[in-house]
Amino acid sequence: MDTSSVPGLELIQIADVVAREKSIDRDEVITAMEEAIQKAGRSKYGQEHDIRAMIDRKTGTISLERWTEVVEEVEDDATQMSIDEGKKHQIELGAFLREPLPPIEFGRIAAQTAKQVISQKVRDAERARQYSEYKDRVGEIVVGTIKRAESYSITVDLGRAEGVIRREEMIPRENLRQGDRIRAFILDVREEVRGPQIFLSRAANEFMAKLFTQEVPEIYDGIIEIKAVAREPGSRAKISVLSRDTSIDPVGACVGLRGSRVQAVVGELQGEKIEIIPFSEDPVGFVVNALAPAEVTKVLMDEVANKMEVVVPDDQLSLAIGRRGQNVRLASQLTGWYIDILTEAEESEKRQEEIKTRSDRFIEALNIDDVIAHLLVAEGFVMVEDIVVTDIEELAEIQGFDSDIATEIRNRAVEFVDVENKRIESELARLKVTDDLRQFEYLSLPMMLKLAENEVVSLDDLAELDSEELMGLIGELGLDDEAEAGNIIMAARAHWFDDEPVDEDALESSSETDASEPSGQEA
Repeated sequence: MDTSSVPGLELIQIADVVAREKSIDRDEVITAMEEAIQKAGRSKYGQEHDIRAMIDRKTGTISLERWTEVVEEVEDDATQMSIDEGKKHQIELGAFLREPLPPIEFGRIAAQTAKQVISQKVRDAERARQYSEYKDRVGEIVVGTIKRAESYSITVDLGRAEGVIRREEMIPRENLRQGDRIRAFILDVREEVRGPQIFLSRAANEFMAKLFTQEVPEIYDGIIEIKAVAREPGSRAKISVLSRDTSIDPVGACVGLRGSRVQAVVGELQGEKIEIIPFSEDPVGFVVNALAPAEVTKVLMDEVANKMEVVVPDDQLSLAIGRRGQNVRLASQLTGWYIDILTEAEESEKRQEEIKTRSDRFIEALNIDDVIAHLLVAEGFVMVEDIVVTDIEELAEIQGFDSDIATEIRNRAVEFVDVENKRIESELARLKVTDDLRQFEYLSLPMMLKLAENEVVSLDDLAELDSEELMGLIGELGLDDEAEAGNIIMAARAHWFDDEPVDEDALESSSETDASEPSGQEA
């Protein structure tokens, strides 16, 4: 590659061809050529010199110069000169003396080096062009041809770039071969050491949503909105849709005439079974819809724990859960609620066990008969402490109670709590519970005692627990919410980060429980 022997206009033509083929700017190609000539010039005249090459953008004429800067204090004789020396050449401080050098006759090694520099610069410019073109296209569907198909990744030729589908983003058991045309979702575009990487996916939930957008005009036009998607790629999926026009059925629109629209998506996803669910603002109704085709007889909703207990007929249990739990798992992902499936028999047994446990607690503590205990449980009382904080007038309104019974029960509850608190205080002292834990406001005395009996005797001991461990220790004493348990542990750890402020109001509100209400709400 003897550039000195290439006529100027031909050099410009070469730059034009390379720029066209690689879809990059012509000036970037010419700049790469200049850098190659500069490198060869430094090899000939000395690496210590500031050698610069310029190619005229119109004529292609090459000029090679050695630049020397005028500075106050010379540190490098090869690239700098003093002010006095500059005056001899009539050059001011900060300016450069530009000395023309004779053209370079490229030898074999110099030509190869120049070729490598140009190739590298062109590759860098091509990668920069790919990144700028695709970085704003994340979230789009692209069509490409499989260039290489391996077990751990697939390389897709997108025309002006290449994309990669990693193993975890493939549809399981999908048989893709070199030369196949496929559609994929642009998951991410990142600049990495080896250049920009375009990561594609066929397993992402968004891929299915985009396929429906392409197949259903009402979704594309915004008349129907996709609210959520839950997938187990290659097997089964649920998608919830909402129509903004009451005259249009969102499910019917997505299914299409004789199922044409949904079948087009199913075909692209290798036969993945898709259920289209009508979205509902009512969370209970949405969960019931999501569990279709199973029938639901009752739902108990715990908003604090973001959990729903769904009761189904005994013969519907396997249908509601699905094969290996797939149906309930997808319904939970789709709705954002933790769903616990119970049969009617299991639900009845569970409720009876809860009622018996609470009734026995009141019978033993207050010395009352089982009828009164059951009435208290039916009103939502869980602990004896709940009765202490309730007004006598409110207790007297319970069916079968009057003011005398209410007063007597409350007095017994106060007496029991006082005696129990004294006993617990004594036990806490015997177990050597530290003051920092005893003064921790987010735990009741019974909770502290239970923790102390399990060797949690200081605030640091409590802080080292995780939420699951804490619920396992004191869950039976009223802590049945993992989020609340997590907040208690974070409050216990607050003294580890003294310079970081703690939102006490948020912690207090999350740790308070209204024991006058049942933990579940029947819907």
